[in-house]
Amino acid sequence: MNPRFSLYFAWYYGFRVIGRGSSYVIASIATPLTLLFLVFVLSHGQLVEYAVVGGFVSLIASNGLTSASDAAFLRLQAKIQDLFIATSISSTDYMIGLTLSFLLFTTPGIVLYAALSLLYHLFTIERVLVLVAVLFMLALSTSAISFIIAGAIRHIRNVWGIVGILSIIMTVLPPTYYPYTYLPRSIIYILAISPATPAAIILQGAFGLSPEFLAMILVLVGETIVYLSLAKYFTRWREK
Repeated sequence: MNPRFSLYFAWYYGFRVIGRGSSYVIASIATPLTLLFLVFVLSHGQLVEYAVVGGFVSLIASNGLTSASDAAFLRLQAKIQDLFIATSISSTDYMIGLTLSFLLFTTPGIVLYAALSLLYHLFTIERVLVLVAVLFMLALSTSAISFIIAGAIRHIRNVWGIVGILSIIMTVLPPTYYPYTYLPRSIIYILAISPATPAAIILQGAFGLSPEFLAMILVLVGETIVYLSLAKYFTRWREK
């Protein structure tokens, strides 16, 4: 492994983009904030804490999924993978660097939602630790899905429609902005194909908003492992 490359790549493609393309940062947090506002208005403030906690999940998941367009561009148009294949950089180094860049890109949104959480007195040390662990696995799993999509498609024009549909299905339909108890268990297990579902359910339980559903911990861990394994395969680092 080459951690130095991963960190440099994440810094260049993630953190520096915040300064170079502030409009993209605003766009990335626009949808979660809009949904937060709608939940606040429609529920008369009763579900706002769910929406604040779910905002973390939606922000990470949506950015992780939409990053498939970047991964596809780098593979099909910029030919970055072809360049790195000729070096000692491995597919794991590349995937870690790109995943970290997506995570760094969400920093402004994370700070904003952290401020809202402090405003509503949602944070304790234990809750913050659970939040960090869950969001880290969510970033890994959703970024892995983006690598799967980027590696499977043959033409970059196809990625925009796929990402747009998946982003809605996998971040808005799951119980990110409302109590998971509103849904029957059968629907929860269907929606659990999206990592956002177990992540939101775990956080609702950890923050005392809904009953704990400990089986979702196993679901999130399992999905992270499976999606990462598939992502490594679909990255197609070396053509045979």
